[in-house]
Amino acid sequence: MYSNPFLFALRSLEAVFKRPFFFSELWKQIYIIGTEGIPLIATAAMAVGMVLSLQTGATLQRFGAQKYIAALVGISMVRELGPVVTALLVAGRSGSGITAEIGAMKVTQQIDALRVSAISPLNYLVVPRLLACIICLPLLTVIADVVGIIGGGIVSVVMGLSTARWYAKVTAQFVEFIDFFPGLIKAVFFGFLIASIATYFGFNAKRGTQSVGEVTTMAVVTASLAILLSDVILTRVLLIFFS
Repeated sequence: MYSNPFLFALRSLEAVFKRPFFFSELWKQIYIIGTEGIPLIATAAMAVGMVLSLQTGATLQRFGAQKYIAALVGISMVRELGPVVTALLVAGRSGSGITAEIGAMKVTQQIDALRVSAISPLNYLVVPRLLACIICLPLLTVIADVVGIIGGGIVSVVMGLSTARWYAKVTAQFVEFIDFFPGLIKAVFFGFLIASIATYFGFNAKRGTQSVGEVTTMAVVTASLAILLSDVILTRVLLIFFS
């Protein structure tokens, strides 16, 4: 029934506009994907911002331009690193959980039980997770952007490349509000990719518990590659409108 991934994605989008809608399941998924994912996202973003500041600071120092390290870190985080790193982490953490959960339900015939109870598996299992990913990814991306910029500022101040006041001033000067839009648009698309790929592989788990592990691995790998490859296309398209 769900052998074609593109048809599955279209049916999932179609199911978003059909009743019934399970609000309780949506809030549950938002909490799992969004709230519980904040510590991981924030820690990773802090590390990325620090490493970016270390690497670029050493290079800019050669040309006497270390005072602009805030601009480079800020633009890099909000336009590229923030959404991509967030999406990859969510794919590994939440995407794998979604696939494993649905795969286990498929193996234990719980999805068949939903159909017997006249409950659409797409509405009950896919739609809440799809919307939760689309809602949470942009919010987590903003958190990653802010924390990453702060991490870069900490390193630049500790290394003596900039003062905290100058770092904040340059960041406010070069990182404009419109710079956040490309990253947020990417985050929405990445959220759709993660949810649709994770649920697709979960629904296609075969009989046996070993299959659950196999489809989970395939879902994470496929989602990660889809994020990286689509990022190339999205970056090129968004540069036309947000250059």
